[in-house]
Amino acid sequence: MSTVSNTSDNTAETPILFSQDGPVGRIVLNRPKALNALDLVMVDMMMAQLKSWEQDETVKVVVVEGAGEKAFCAGGDIRGLYDARQVDNDEMLDAFYRREYHLNHYIATYPKPYIALMDGITMGGGVGVSVHGRFRVVTERTLFAMPETGIGFFPDVGGGYFLPRCPGKIGMYLGLTGARVKAADCLYAGLATHGAESTKLDAIKNALANTTWDGDDFAIVEDILNKHETPFGSALLSEIRSEIDHCFAGDSVAAIFESLQDANSAFGTETLETLSGKSPTALCVSFEQILQGADMSLAEVLNMEYRLAQRMVCKPDLFEGVRAVIIDKDHAPKWQHGDVGQVDPREVAEYFEMLPEDKELNL
Repeated sequence: MSTVSNTSDNTAETPILFSQDGPVGRIVLNRPKALNALDLVMVDMMMAQLKSWEQDETVKVVVVEGAGEKAFCAGGDIRGLYDARQVDNDEMLDAFYRREYHLNHYIATYPKPYIALMDGITMGGGVGVSVHGRFRVVTERTLFAMPETGIGFFPDVGGGYFLPRCPGKIGMYLGLTGARVKAADCLYAGLATHGAESTKLDAIKNALANTTWDGDDFAIVEDILNKHETPFGSALLSEIRSEIDHCFAGDSVAAIFESLQDANSAFGTETLETLSGKSPTALCVSFEQILQGADMSLAEVLNMEYRLAQRMVCKPDLFEGVRAVIIDKDHAPKWQHGDVGQVDPREVAEYFEMLPEDKELNL
């Protein structure tokens, strides 16, 4: 039996649908026309419902998925943040990142099994509500990316934590280039825990709803997901891993550019072209974020990223990037700096400085 906790009769206007199917708490991100992009209302709704289910002994497991067939969640509501900046709504910008990062951390520490069905586009903010969960299921429709440097931002929502924990330099590669990867790559990089064909997702949900929850809840979920596992073959990332590890091992973004140039390969040429279109400032900040995050806890990373976010939203590159990609769609951003060589390391260091005590995230 399914009980829906949303009160609205018109589910098309409800940005998240919550329901309980026996022992399964179900979350459906319900903005398919916006590729289920996450806004502040949705962040708050998710946090409240997860807290409620944490205290509810009848709920054994939580499953989060996206409505429609295109996306799990394509990211944060960048257009909404852009509009907030246009009218100097600093409170909104503070609240969104503060509450989003709290949600990301809560998901990572959730005491019950949390399963993200990453079926379709999973980017940015969508990664934040999936990758920190204990179980992350990818399908043949999964398209994963952290594309923030292309809009003058950095791979946030804990990117400084999960990216440096990918094998070798894959995380640095994904974080700087915004490369889009599929199911096999997500499994290879440790971004996903299981793979399943999209046609098997209903069977997984049915198995969760109808199993006998007698024993270790996490072990029960693991067993169910293993039974529905789909092999997705070899990962493209594994084939270019040696080039990634070599070219992205430099001690600066400039060194990475140099290595790619010296590689004299198709990979080097294509990657150099990709990076050349990104915000030079965002690349340098993201490089330092991923470097530092390797030795931090998730809470420490999110505290750091909150400082970065509060400073990034005051800088021109983010809003020039959003204008070029989202608003005018001319894909011709005019960045603050012409290339990474013009970015002063002292300018980068300022992004990482502590905020006033009452402004810190303090996770």
